[in-house]
Amino acid sequence: MTDAITPLILHEDSFYEFFVPYRHPEAAHDIWGGHGLETFGADLELVRSLDQNHVWTVVESGCDNDLWITSGFHYVNRICYLVTEKAHDGLMVDFRVPHNMRSLTPLGVKRQMMKIKRSLNQLKTVGAQ
Repeated sequence: MTDAITPLILHEDSFYEFFVPYRHPEAAHDIWGGHGLETFGADLELVRSLDQNHVWTVVESGCDNDLWITSGFHYVNRICYLVTEKAHDGLMVDFRVPHNMRSLTPLGVKRQMMKIKRSLNQLKTVGAQ
């Protein structure tokens, strides 16, 4: 029997540090600090053509003012899409974007990055079985 992979809920700071979002050279708009791709037109077609292991969706929570960065292509409550240098490989992880702009300490980012690394390693181990 294998251990279940626990979904992660982490802070946006660790998303930027670990997965490294970037502005796609074919982006038609300047949103989400220059990293985002729009949810319509040429940007949407670009997102659909990309390797989905590098695509993330920024969504509204529907419960409060926080936003979330979630892996993969999502349609409901979407704000924009992000593309990252590192693949998420189907990892079940969501990153909270707090509305009050709180940031993690460097130690907090380091701890969360270790959680991501452990979860990705666990995902690879389960996939190899």
